[in-house]
Formats: sequence, C-alpha cells, structure tokens
Amino acid sequence: MRILILHGPNLNLLGRREPEVYGRTTLAEIDEALGRIARKAGCTIECVQSNAEHELVERVQAAMDDGTDGIVINPAAFTHTSVALRDALAACGRPFVEVHLSVPEAREPFRHESLLADLALARVSGFGAHSYNYGLEGLIEHLKAAASE
Repeated sequence: MRILILHGPNLNLLGRREPEVYGRTTLAEIDEALGRIARKAGCTIECVQSNAEHELVERVQAAMDDGTDGIVINPAAFTHTSVALRDALAACGRPFVEVHLSVPEAREPFRHESLLADLALARVSGFGAHSYNYGLEGLIEHLKAAASE
C-alpha cells in the first residue's frame, strides 16, 4: 500500500509559526511519526510539502499513475481557496483524508468553508500533530477493508 502525504503552504514553519495555534511539533517530527505508523502497517509513504499550489496539484495528478492508493492532505490555506486542488483530487479518484492541526470552524470566518470536504473520505481536525496520525490510520484501515472486499 502506497500513501501520499501532502502538506500545504506554511506548514514548513511548524514549530515556529504561531505555536499557540499549531503547536511546537515540527513538520519533520510529523513526517517521522507518520513513517513509523506506515512501517508498522506495512505501507510506504511519500511526504511532500509545498507553498506552491501548482506543485501540489501536479503531485496529486501524478498520483493517478504512480501506484498511490490514497492521500492524506493538510491543504492549509488552500483548503478555503483552491478550486484547482479540489479539481485535481476529484480527477485523481484516490480516497483522501483532509487533516488540520486546529479546528478551522472555530477560527476566523474565512476558514469555516473547506472546498475539499465534500470529496474527502474523512476530515480530522483539532488534535494538533496527532490529526495526521489519526488521518493516516483511518485511511490505512479504509484501504485494507476495500482491498479485502
């Protein structure tokens, strides 16, 4: 099983950017934890972070042909703005879990709408860095169940 982990804009600053909102865990620490979960489940992951919308769109498109089984994505600010990312995820056809460190609906009004939510297999938010862990674990269980059907 191959899973793509996508991190959107400014997530490279985790641990330093607004720690009262996003916590002190770095992106490298999140990726390490995800790697441990994946290995334990017998999966491989690829972690990609970009501040550029087009790079995330291109990576989602590539997932259509590279053996990717599912995606865990924290689209960050693109959650609320990127029709292009939404369209790429829809075209890709792979199940994906949308994750957020904070609870977007509990923050500024412009963060309340996700352009991806209705396409997502699930959304996990509000657990800080653990949101990624829960999202990955849920996606793995979903993919295993689908494979056994």
